[in-house]
Amino acid sequence: MKSIGKYFIFIGSLFVKMESFKTYFKLTMEECVLIGLNSFLLVALVSTFMGAVSTLQTAYNLVSPFIPDYIISTVVRDMMLLELASTVIAIIYAGKVGSSMAGGLGTMRITEQIDALEVMGINSASYLVLPKILASLLMFPVLVIFAAALGILGGYLAAVMTGIMSGADYQYGIQYLFVEYSVKFALIKSVVFAFLVASISSFKGYYTTGGALEVGQASTRAVTESVIAILLADYLLAQMLLTS
Repeated sequence: MKSIGKYFIFIGSLFVKMESFKTYFKLTMEECVLIGLNSFLLVALVSTFMGAVSTLQTAYNLVSPFIPDYIISTVVRDMMLLELASTVIAIIYAGKVGSSMAGGLGTMRITEQIDALEVMGINSASYLVLPKILASLLMFPVLVIFAAALGILGGYLAAVMTGIMSGADYQYGIQYLFVEYSVKFALIKSVVFAFLVASISSFKGYYTTGGALEVGQASTRAVTESVIAILLADYLLAQMLLTS
């Protein structure tokens, strides 16, 4: 409970003694490049293969002659939108981006760079952490949309190249009984996950104490706790937004 309280105090401190809009804009754009653009390749590879594997496994399990082929792509579409493109990519995001945030802030803490900012009268938490959170909120939903599109495309390529179904059937299945709320649900999840990963990782890195060994431990804890938070939030959001 002490750690949770400290976390919420940390979040509140981000909005005290803030810098100018121009400063935050510049820092946020720099973080967008580090967080978003540098993650596109990894997200593209993972999401494409997730879509392809989901198509093959769904086709393998749907063996009944009474189930039309286009249902395969319908299942893949819903899997990508509702779960895989947001939750699985968020876990990968926590491992890549979250550990980097925690490690960077932890290194700044043990080398006394954060203390130097405080001496100059700058709110170091707001100056260093708020742009990371804003950039995460901006870029991660884009990554999720990108992942969903590539996952569906990967499923299409797997279906056509292996002869499981025709391209026309796959396209029809994507449109069959499409619910627009699935896209909104994925975007809501992406915003929540983006905030959790960025804030928890920054919190762990910002309060690192010790030396280089502790920086590595802080990065590990940041990823572990971010993944736990993602899974808990995933369940709660599904409970509130899909079953209510």
